Order: sequence, then structure tokens, then C-alpha cells
Amino acid sequence: MRGLLILLLGLASAQTLAHDAVSQAPMSMAKEPPLGASAAFDAHGRLWVVDAADGHVRLRHSDDLGATFSVPVPVNAAPEPIYAEGENRPKLAFGPHGELYVSWSQPRAEPWTGFVRFARSLDGGAHFSTPVTVHRDRAEITHRFDALAVDGTGRVVLAWIDKRDQVAAEAAHQPYLGAAVYYTWSTDRGAHFAPERALAQHSCECCRIALARTPQGDVAAFFRAVYGDNIRDHAYALLRTDGKIDVPRRATFSDWHIAGCPHHGPGLAIAADGTRHAVWYEANGKPTIWYGQLDPGHPPRRALAMAGTGASHADIAVQGRTVWVAWNRIGADGESLQMRRSDDGGLHFGAPRTLATVQGAVGSPQLLLHEGRAYVAWNTSAGFRLLLAGAAR
Repeated sequence: MRGLLILLLGLASAQTLAHDAVSQAPMSMAKEPPLGASAAFDAHGRLWVVDAADGHVRLRHSDDLGATFSVPVPVNAAPEPIYAEGENRPKLAFGPHGELYVSWSQPRAEPWTGFVRFARSLDGGAHFSTPVTVHRDRAEITHRFDALAVDGTGRVVLAWIDKRDQVAAEAAHQPYLGAAVYYTWSTDRGAHFAPERALAQHSCECCRIALARTPQGDVAAFFRAVYGDNIRDHAYALLRTDGKIDVPRRATFSDWHIAGCPHHGPGLAIAADGTRHAVWYEANGKPTIWYGQLDPGHPPRRALAMAGTGASHADIAVQGRTVWVAWNRIGADGESLQMRRSDDGGLHFGAPRTLATVQGAVGSPQLLLHEGRAYVAWNTSAGFRLLLAGAAR
């Protein structure tokens, strides 16, 4: 099984094989440059980027669509270890009154362990609060692959992959596959966080969690789960902050049986009409990036294979009837950034288009929306790039 898994991942992306491998293999953070970065536009159209270097999460901004950037500001004054991979990179989000929130996962002493960290700025990124660990559990286990969002009421919501329940099961000599998804939230702009809650048991160990806001203002999560004997499909649930827990429902049905984590998390974008546009990766037969419209509890509607061998780490965005999908593709000419778009709400997509090609390592692409246009934030070994994907129709 291990040999088959390595072959599948090699077909998907040579870059992925270099440092993502299976979750059981020791993690090395030094094989590639730390290219995990996140970007976002604020309410005034300023572009912000967070990444990591020399033990600091760094924040910078651009007022000319990425042509030039400000001097980076350290989010954490005291240096600490920081995960900065494509699937596990620092995140940022904005509150309704200009608050700037940043989260990241901090490696601990043992392999695959981590704490989820958070800091905020209430003065436009000039100063940040002392970072805090958002979960009450302080065991030296996995709390990482954080995902950050702000709901329609301004609550800060954080979700992550957590292994406390696996550890408890093993101590009780009970079987347990994968990890779990936990989350917490803050009602006071990140000053305090509620005790964490378990959203789902048996999640994949190293695939990022996709978050998106619904038209009602809730934060929805789309993540790779473990069903049965290591079937790695995806689940969908709301991260409720009213004292109730939403029951995750299976949302993809590829039946990909794989005894390890493929390190390919999904993407989610929810349209104003409530349509849940999603992308995900699976290699049940051959490596494929899929698009579909989620109908939790049932197979996705309008499922379409978007890309095949060599494609990895897709993201998705929607505005009106226009849907964009972007992903990395490795080929003989290096790493390329690919895109497809639909102008009829995901019914049909145009042919793949190459936005850029580079030699060397790349981070996972991230689709951003600004003034009716979509952009792709792409961090590469040659530097950060913001590429125009096109205007909505």
C-alpha cells in the first residue's frame, strides 16, 4: 500500500512527493523554501500578505496589486517555530471594523505536533497583540492545519486538525483512524476564545480545511474525512457558535481507499444564491482535480474532472454566475499555474489556461476577489505574484 501511495502522489505532483508524502513519514520542513503564504484584500482594496521567515509570521501590504510591497511587519515579536507549507500556512482575515486577524500552526518538539496560534491588530496592522494558543488542550500532539474565518456577525472562527481523541482511543486500546476536526470562536474580536468543540471524528490527518461564509453569515467547513476502512472522501458542516453542533455530512463519494494522508485539501466557495461550489483532489484510478456543487448527504451535482496527472492543490472562487478554478501543474517546463472559468454558474467550463510558469518550487495558489475581478495569489521561489484571472460577467 505504501508503494502504491507513493506512486499515486508522484503522478499527482513531484513537488508534493518531495515534502508531503504520507502522514506516517517523518516531516521535514527544510527540503524546500517556506512558501506557505496567504493573501487577502481588505475593505479598501489594499492587498495584504502573510508568510513566515526566521521564526516570524510577516505581514506586508500593497496598494498597487502586488507590484510593490511595504516593509514586512512581524506579527509575533518573539520568534518561534512556524509551519509554512502550502497545506499548513499562516492565515489572515479581516473583521467588520478593520480588525486584522492572523493565525498559524506552531510546531512542537515531537513530529507532527503543533499548537494553533493567533494574534490580532486593531490599528491597521501597525501593532499586534501577543500571540495566544486558542485551544485549552495543551498536550504535545497535533493541533495544526488551522483555518481562519470571520462570520457575518464579526465572530472570529478557527478550525484545525486535532489528535487528542486518537491518543485517548489508543490509550484505551481502541481502534481510531485519522484525526478529528475541532474549532473555537471569539465574540470579542479575538480577545478571548470559547472552549474548543469537536466537529468531526475521523478526519484526514494532513489535508487543509476549507472555510467559506454562507449567505446567512455562518462559516461552513469542507474537509477530507475518513470513512470505513480508510476511505478518504470529504464532509461538509457549519461551524455553529450558538451552543449547538452541526452534524457533518458526507459530501463526496469517490470511495478512494488510501492508508495515509494525500496532503491535498479541498476548496470551497459559496455563491450568493447558496450554491456550494467546491474543488477536491482524489486519485482513485488516476489523479484528478474535481469540481462539483455540494449536496451534503448526496453525491455532488455537476461533477466535472477539471485536471489530471500533474495537477495539485486547487482553489475556487465565485462571483455571480462566474466561477474560477486555479491549480498548480508540474510538467517538463516547470511548475505552471492553471485556470478554468465558467460563466454560467458551473454548468460549463472553458479549456484550461496557463497564467504563469516558473522554474523551482511553488506554494499553493489562492483565488481572491476584488472589485468584480478574480486574482490568483501565488508564492514561488522567485517571489510572490498576484495574477489577474479575469472579470466576472
